[in-house]
Amino acid sequence: MHILNKLFFGISIFFFFGCKFKASEIIKQHQKPNILFILVDDLGYHDLGVTGSTFYETPNVDKLANEGMMFTQGYAASRVCSPSRASIMTGKFTARHGITDWIGAKTGEDWRKRNRYDKLLPADYVHALPQEDITIAEAFKNNGYKTFFAGKWHLGGEGAYPENHGFDINIAGIDAGSPRGGFFSPWNNPKLPNKQKGENLTLRLANETANFISKHKDTTFFAFLSFYAVHAPIQTTEPKWAKYRDKADSIGIANTGYSMERVLPIRKVQDNPVYAGLVETMDDAVGIVLKALKDNGLEENTIVVFTSDNGGVASGDHYATSNLPLRGGKGYQWEGGIREPYFIKIPWLKKTGTTTDFPVINTDFYPTLLDVANVPLLPKQHIDGISLKPLLEGKILAVNRPLYWHYPHYGNQGGEPASIIQQNGWKLIHYWEDGREELYKLPSNENDNLNVIAQHSEIAKELSHNLLSWLKKVGAKYPVKDVEYSKVKAQNRYLNTINKKLPALEKQRLEVLSKDFQPNENWWKSKITLD
Repeated sequence: MHILNKLFFGISIFFFFGCKFKASEIIKQHQKPNILFILVDDLGYHDLGVTGSTFYETPNVDKLANEGMMFTQGYAASRVCSPSRASIMTGKFTARHGITDWIGAKTGEDWRKRNRYDKLLPADYVHALPQEDITIAEAFKNNGYKTFFAGKWHLGGEGAYPENHGFDINIAGIDAGSPRGGFFSPWNNPKLPNKQKGENLTLRLANETANFISKHKDTTFFAFLSFYAVHAPIQTTEPKWAKYRDKADSIGIANTGYSMERVLPIRKVQDNPVYAGLVETMDDAVGIVLKALKDNGLEENTIVVFTSDNGGVASGDHYATSNLPLRGGKGYQWEGGIREPYFIKIPWLKKTGTTTDFPVINTDFYPTLLDVANVPLLPKQHIDGISLKPLLEGKILAVNRPLYWHYPHYGNQGGEPASIIQQNGWKLIHYWEDGREELYKLPSNENDNLNVIAQHSEIAKELSHNLLSWLKKVGAKYPVKDVEYSKVKAQNRYLNTINKKLPALEKQRLEVLSKDFQPNENWWKSKITLD
């Protein structure tokens, strides 16, 4: 009888406190939450409904952003992919880890093979994620997490794949920077077998991630979903194209879609129905993964991060989107090239719809996630990141640190070799072709169109000194003068761009928006069915 009384008492206490305490309060005390990190390739800051797009539709990502904290001045560590991804993995700025361009880009005298006729020969760079670095995946794995990677890697070849840098499972992560074979099966990826003809790559990666979540719901995991979307090739299905073609038509199709930047045309309107379909499919995929968390009862114990690796492609690669009012895009040194969607959802903090304009960068993810997950920090590793935990908890983060970018290369999209320092609301750009500099006041001049260096020369001088001193300290590499540079050839190339490339782009834009547009007979293999 005594034992029964104790049992009854225990059950009563359980139900009493079970009613008194909310699940979120219990989870708040959980020492090791799950982590889901979602990285989109080439997604521009204004490519989401929640960040201002009225053309693209992204309800799942919008909901995620509104349930967490939105960092309105969130940055990638580079204007192109590999350096930015390396910074996420290591917590270091690009000049420090040495991967300063996308892996595979030509350097030195090989750059002349591009027939660009530029003034400088781009600097050399590290071609694989350094083994001596402790990646964010290794940090979590060393603390009992099951680690998973799916999608684009582009941080080195054999011997430098995700499984060589702390990930227990690697789905589709190889040296490629774009989806070999396109976004519809059959594709050519040795880490992702083809299963069904016409299958969508973005949805497949989401389903692989959802399956991992379901299989490991009773463990603690760090899952990194790295979409190949929305990188070129820009592909979608005919129904999605038709939806956005009709939407563009109802809004009113602009007579012109491009203007000239310094050396290349740049897209100034969001009206590409193919790209819109690619963006929507990415959003559909995010919905699949978030549903997996909910279905497995993990939604309240999983931190979710959503971001991009560089600005939207407005020029050069595919002219897919517009980043306006931000200037530039992928490959460019201005805000459009480095400002990103940057969202962190921590369910138990319940900071629904919270925003902050505190400047953050993707090196901050490493210490932040360790800190929030109660995993020991590694300050000697993530040396260029800070923990954003105070901000996420609604506190003030009293940190005045400079942000640095170093890109001693020419972007495929028209960007110039330059380095940047941003601090105290000022941004200085130093150009390596001739040493000229630009100074902008943020966030009041987010479009980088008002260079105020003449009015604030002393501020510019101090920032320039700090930037060049820091680059020297970390052993940064620099471009060198090309002794074979031809001003005549460069000018002829520029005139050809204006007289031929620009009109061709305008014609192509209208063709994609025409009612009888037909890219090929099977719509990039999306219409392929099983035999």
